[in-house]
Amino acid sequence: MSHSENTTKTGPGAEQQPETLKRVMGPKLLLLFIVGDILGTGVYALTGKVAGQVGGAGWVPVILAFSIAAITAFSYMELVTKYPHAAGAALYTHKAFGVHFVTFLVAFAVLSSGITSASTASTVFAENMAAGFGWDLPVTATMWIAVGFLALVAAINLRGVSESVWFNVVLTTIELTGLLLVILVGFFALGSGSADFSRVMIFETADDKSIFLAVTAATSLAFFSMVGFEDSVNMVEETKDPQVFPKIMLSGLTITGIIYVLVSIVAVAAVPIGVLKESKTPLLEVFEAGAPGLPIDEIFPFLTMFAVANTALINMLMASRLLYGMSKQNVLPPVFAKVLKGRRSPWVSILFTTLIAFVLIIAVSTFLPETVIASLGGTTSLLLLAVFAVVNCAVLVLRKKTVEHKHFRAPTFLPWLGVFTCLFLVGPWARLDDLIQYQIAVALIGIGVVLWAVTWFWNRSIKGASTKFRNPEELT
Repeated sequence: MSHSENTTKTGPGAEQQPETLKRVMGPKLLLLFIVGDILGTGVYALTGKVAGQVGGAGWVPVILAFSIAAITAFSYMELVTKYPHAAGAALYTHKAFGVHFVTFLVAFAVLSSGITSASTASTVFAENMAAGFGWDLPVTATMWIAVGFLALVAAINLRGVSESVWFNVVLTTIELTGLLLVILVGFFALGSGSADFSRVMIFETADDKSIFLAVTAATSLAFFSMVGFEDSVNMVEETKDPQVFPKIMLSGLTITGIIYVLVSIVAVAAVPIGVLKESKTPLLEVFEAGAPGLPIDEIFPFLTMFAVANTALINMLMASRLLYGMSKQNVLPPVFAKVLKGRRSPWVSILFTTLIAFVLIIAVSTFLPETVIASLGGTTSLLLLAVFAVVNCAVLVLRKKTVEHKHFRAPTFLPWLGVFTCLFLVGPWARLDDLIQYQIAVALIGIGVVLWAVTWFWNRSIKGASTKFRNPEELT
């Protein structure tokens, strides 16, 4: 779009730049935002599950997941500095391939990942609430607490939430505090001799699984802990200097990667693998084993609840707003663009995404009560790994298209490596014990395809219009 198409006239001969977001974020705030976006449900809930796949060497899948995330982050660094708009993966896909249905699939996959991530966070919230209050609840009761919490999130969403960067800083501080406490208690246990550091070098896998397959499955699960960095591109229009993104994004990933590795090491050193694997609150086990005389274990479940509550709210906000945005683009039924008169919140989109999350939690809790968090978190990773593979392809395709301003350029081998590693972790060998993730992902994308087909038929037969993205830059 040319410069003249981006301006509006307010009087004879007068030309004015369109409204844009206020650029308020400097490097420090951006770093805190990225760290806060990555920290959350994954490390609090899945540390034990990852260790259960490979034994004491649970830090190995974490490092591999960090490496794969960092490779894809380089592609995002190039694209966000080349196209500094807030629409993210869908925009990059559209600019690279120009196929509206492919753009839709990527956008709906991102939307679906938000729903599965929020569903995971809600389940973790419920389990930590039970642990915090000392309740011994059956799976069904935990499920209804998770559903009730999501209903509260929907109510907050309906009321209208103006996301504050400083509010994010507060929640990030709470999340960091919880993880740093885990690390400190773990090192205290090592120093006092109550932990066994030798366990961190032991690979233990199921009898029917090779080390390679076990590490692959654990890496795909650990990847859920690393996602979130891709959401930071939505802040590019509020960043004072978009060209700082590469440095800050890589710094944020590195900080969280180091924290995750340390947490995984002290967890397996302080707690036997069997206990860690079976626990619904694995990091709480570190406190109980490493510092039984301190009352931190009574506070920690509530710190976890704050951390995952933020994850649930942000992801449901994203999912409902993306659904609303696609409806405004005329690629989904117009009913999803309806907003409350007073609050201006997209109430139909909020209720629809919340309903899907309800069904997910109830269905998975009913049929797979032992693997609710792993199944929902793994589905989030599956969806985003597929999106990341497309984004890495988009980088290579868009190398043929130049822009006038300078931008970051990733080494060419990295996007190729990103395509390979992401597609590898999408394969069934990466989730042999939990193929339900494919069924959940296909069901969610299937809902989107049906909605697209209904919209296509309506546009074609009733309105005589085509079904395509008019302005993907405004998708979010």
